[in-house]
Amino acid sequence: MGKCDGRCTLLVICSLQLVAALQRQVFDFLGYQWAPILANFLHIMAVILGMFGTVQFRFRYLIFYAVWLVVWVGWNSFIICFYLEVGNLSQDRDFLMTFNTSLHRSWWMEHGPGCLVTPVLDSRMAPDDHHVITVSGCLLDYQYIEVLSSAIQILLALFGFVYACYVSKVFQDDEDSFDFIGGFDSYGYQPPQKSSHLQLQPLYTAG
Repeated sequence: MGKCDGRCTLLVICSLQLVAALQRQVFDFLGYQWAPILANFLHIMAVILGMFGTVQFRFRYLIFYAVWLVVWVGWNSFIICFYLEVGNLSQDRDFLMTFNTSLHRSWWMEHGPGCLVTPVLDSRMAPDDHHVITVSGCLLDYQYIEVLSSAIQILLALFGFVYACYVSKVFQDDEDSFDFIGGFDSYGYQPPQKSSHLQLQPLYTAG
């Protein structure tokens, strides 16, 4: 029962991770955030592999999934530091999310709850194929939306890591304890015993 409960819980966590990653992937595509798009794709593949390992009792797949979650926590921690501009990180100077190929920001910058976007006409600050805008009235700034999204990813990853380690340990213990040759002994099966000697019977003849 414990193994079943652990597997079911892990599948629920993986499902939540998959939904959260797909939702995040959509908004990153809309904002041309190429680095997060690549990371989200790898995360989706790892979660699917973790679900497959859970269903098919493959503890090695779960170990890979657990290792990836450590990397995923590190990546989301970096995103939080980036949007909060911790240390020398700066959103105005560093365009790491787009691999420095464009000046695009998070999709939530212009489409956050309550945000009012006003274009600035005839601005000399705008480079080619770009326009300058002012954003006001946001109920929640886009930085904090991205931070909240990464925090949810970290929380799900921590739960997934714990249950992945637990379920993989259960799977490994089951494999180690299973003995194919002597496996029937646990069910009380005893093979037929061969006689080690012959029993002679007297022969009677009619006189």
